[in-house]
Amino acid sequence: MGKGGALSESVIKNIVLSYSYVAIWIFLSFTVIVYNKYILDKKMYNWPFPISLTMIHMSFCSTLAFLIIKVFKFVEPVKMTRETYLRSVVPIGALYALSLWLSNSAYIYLSVSFIQMLKALMPVAVYSIGVLFKKEGFKSDTMMNMLSISFGVAIAAYGEARFDVWGVILQLGAVAFEATRLVLIQILLGDKGIKLNPITSLYYVAPCCLAFLFIPWIYVEFPVLRDTSSFHLDYAIFGANSFCAFALNLAVFLLVGKTSALTMNVAGVVKDWLLIAFSWSVIKDTVTPINLFGYGIAFLGVAYYNHAKLQALKAKEEEKKKVQQADEENGRLLEEREGDGEGKKNESGN
Repeated sequence: MGKGGALSESVIKNIVLSYSYVAIWIFLSFTVIVYNKYILDKKMYNWPFPISLTMIHMSFCSTLAFLIIKVFKFVEPVKMTRETYLRSVVPIGALYALSLWLSNSAYIYLSVSFIQMLKALMPVAVYSIGVLFKKEGFKSDTMMNMLSISFGVAIAAYGEARFDVWGVILQLGAVAFEATRLVLIQILLGDKGIKLNPITSLYYVAPCCLAFLFIPWIYVEFPVLRDTSSFHLDYAIFGANSFCAFALNLAVFLLVGKTSALTMNVAGVVKDWLLIAFSWSVIKDTVTPINLFGYGIAFLGVAYYNHAKLQALKAKEEEKKKVQQADEENGRLLEEREGDGEGKKNESGN
């Protein structure tokens, strides 16, 4: 087989692998969301203890991350001082705990489909908090796009058949805390040159998150669990659920590492539509035409936001290439001038 054929096979292999990573991530993300809904919903498994469920996840993920990094040494730990951990990781862990607690709590009150629609507000929250912390520059066209996303989500909320005010407050709170966490990761870790992949992130953040969750758990859920039979866990149900949550983090590591963060954003949009379809067809949640119309507007806004981000990244890369080419050209001209100078010296000496 010729060289062209070998290249073609290599390209096909990379495409197949990329789509495989996307499919695995979508499947696991889909599974974790539906699984959490199944456990927490009072009409399904009926174990409405979101803090406890999140603590089980964090305990499982902390243990596995420790084994992977410290025992089996599959992943290198990040060098971090105690001061950096306290000032950078602890605030991120606190926000992560609040985000997970509130987002899991929302499954008790809202349908899976409506939660996915509310999550479309994430770019709005990230951009707004980024502007507030001066990590993003204010642009009127970007803000108009953010308003269009918000408008679409508002229409979807207006058409929601099972609208629950407390559930919406919980989910919006989760979005706000998660957006703040993402911005603080850039400020507290990114600006210091500290990069955490999903495994090292779990190793450092999950124990901290677990400690913060323990405080409300003692007062909110522990008294109820202690006085009921719900304290006795079904290890098969919760073990499989925790393993799926950990596998999802590994899938994020693979997807972003082998493709890009933008690919994950696009895959996330596909996953959201699949979840809405699943919620309507299997769980039998009511999805109204107004729901879909509003989410459609929000979806277009999010798609435009991702497109704008991609164009900005391309422009930045092009600028880097131009600077690099200019440096190489200047270096070449300097070498030529030095060569000409040496030649003239030799001629004058002769």
